[in-house]
Amino acid sequence: MLTEQELEIMKIVWGLEQATVRDVYEALRERRKIAYTTVMTMMNILEAKKHLKKQVQDRAYVYQATRPRSEVIRAMVRDFVDRVFNGSAEPLLVHLVKERRLSKKELEKVARAIEEAE
Repeated sequence: MLTEQELEIMKIVWGLEQATVRDVYEALRERRKIAYTTVMTMMNILEAKKHLKKQVQDRAYVYQATRPRSEVIRAMVRDFVDRVFNGSAEPLLVHLVKERRLSKKELEKVARAIEEAE
C-alpha cells in the first residue's frame, strides 16, 4: 500500500512515464516546500517496495513505474473497501451519493456502468 507522499510521487512518475529524482523534486516543489534528499529517499523506498525500477541514463538514474496507474489504484481501492466496508462497495457508493460527492454527470456515468455490468 502506498502512503500519501508515495502516491504523490507515483502520480508524477506515471504522468512523465520516466523521471529522475530532479524531475520529481521540481514537480513537487511547485506545490510545496520539500527537500531534494527527501524525494531521493522516498524514490529509493518506492524502488525497494518494487513500485519503481531505475536504470542509468546519461550518468543519472531514470525511474519508471513497474505497474500501470490503473492497476495500483484498483488494488488500493479494493484494500480500502475491504478494510472500511468489509468488502462491500455499496456503502461507499451510498456515502458518496449522500454526501453529494458525485456530480450529476458522474452519477449518470455510474448508472451506465451498472447497466453494462448487468
